[in-house]
Amino acid sequence: MSTFDLSRRFASEALGTGLLVATVVGSGIMADALTHDTALALLGNTLATGAMLVVLITILGPISGAHFNPAVSLVFCLNRSLPARDLPAYLVAQVAGGIAGTIAAHLMFALPMLEVATKLRTGPAQWFSEGVATFGLVAVILAGLRFELKAVPWLVGLYITAAYWFTASTSFANPAVAVARSLTNTFSGIRPLDLPGFVVAELLGALIALALMGWLLKPETVQQSQPLKAEP
Repeated sequence: MSTFDLSRRFASEALGTGLLVATVVGSGIMADALTHDTALALLGNTLATGAMLVVLITILGPISGAHFNPAVSLVFCLNRSLPARDLPAYLVAQVAGGIAGTIAAHLMFALPMLEVATKLRTGPAQWFSEGVATFGLVAVILAGLRFELKAVPWLVGLYITAAYWFTASTSFANPAVAVARSLTNTFSGIRPLDLPGFVVAELLGALIALALMGWLLKPETVQQSQPLKAEP
C-alpha cells in the first residue's frame, strides 16, 4: 500500500489520467492532420499511447498505484488493495483528470476547449470488444503484480499497443477515458450516447478478470502428510 497521503494520490491519479487522455486525443488529432490513411493514423495514435503508459506508470505508480482507470480502481478495491474509503476520490480524480486532458489537447491544437463527439461507436461487437480489452488489461496487471512487478509499466503499455489493433473498439478499456473522449469531436471521439454500453462492458470485463485471475493466481496449498504412528 502507498505511503503517500490521499491528497497526493488524488493528484497523481488526476495528473496521470490527464496526460494519458491528452496523449490519446492529441496524437489522434496530429495523426489525422498528417495523413488521410486511417491505418497509419491509428498506428501513430497507438504508439504514442503505449509509450505514454509506460512512462506514467513508471513515474506515478509508486505514488498512487497508477490506476488512471475506474475499472482498475474498482478491482483493487474489491481485492482489498485499495481502501473502500479512497475509491470515490480515485474515481473523481480520474474522470476530472481525463476531461482536463481533453481540454489540454484541444488547446494545443487551437480547437474549442470541449466538443460533443459525433463518432458512432456502438453495437454488440464493440461492446464485446471493450469487455475483452478490459478483461485482458486487468489480467495483465494482476499477473504482472504477482510475478514481475518491475515489468508492469511495459506489460500494460505493450498490451494496450496490441489491443488497439486486435479489438474492434480500439481498446478504450477505461471508463474515465471513454468519458473524456466523448468530449472531443476528433479522431478518438465517441458519441456520449454510446458511453453506457462501453462503460458497462468495461466494468463487466474487469470483474470477470478479477474472478478468473483470483483463482488462477491463488497460491497452491501444500498439504503435508501426517507421519504414520507406530502401532504399540
